[in-house]
Amino acid sequence: MKTLLLASFALLATTASSLAKTGWDDDYEKSLAKAKEEKKMVLLDFTGSDWCGWCVKLDEEVFSKSAFKKFAKENLMLVELDFPHGKNLPKKTKEQNDTLKSKFGINGYPTIILLDNEGKEAARWVGYKATLLDELKEKAGKHKSDSK
Repeated sequence: MKTLLLASFALLATTASSLAKTGWDDDYEKSLAKAKEEKKMVLLDFTGSDWCGWCVKLDEEVFSKSAFKKFAKENLMLVELDFPHGKNLPKKTKEQNDTLKSKFGINGYPTIILLDNEGKEAARWVGYKATLLDELKEKAGKHKSDSK
């Protein structure tokens, strides 16, 4: 029974870890189209979810907080672009992530990129940033006033 229970937990953990974080999507094109439709910006999170300590810290101390979630729900389409070492991504997702890594010139993790709803880069942060939410609010507010 104990072995069955441990195997069930391992399967659940593996299944859960293969999906984008709650509230995040892993489909760039779909998210960009939805952002355009809803007049929102797109936040790309280039992460190493299972090996990058700063990525985990950013998730725990910024992305998982209710203030970030509230702001994101109202203003952003969230896209997680993961580069894990210990889990396999679907082939389509891995190819998309590799293409976007090259397109945006990603050299370190985490790298956070804010796009307007046309896909044009509005801001970029490399590394852990405790003040990310405040800076996102500033950039998104400036973008809204510039696009009026």
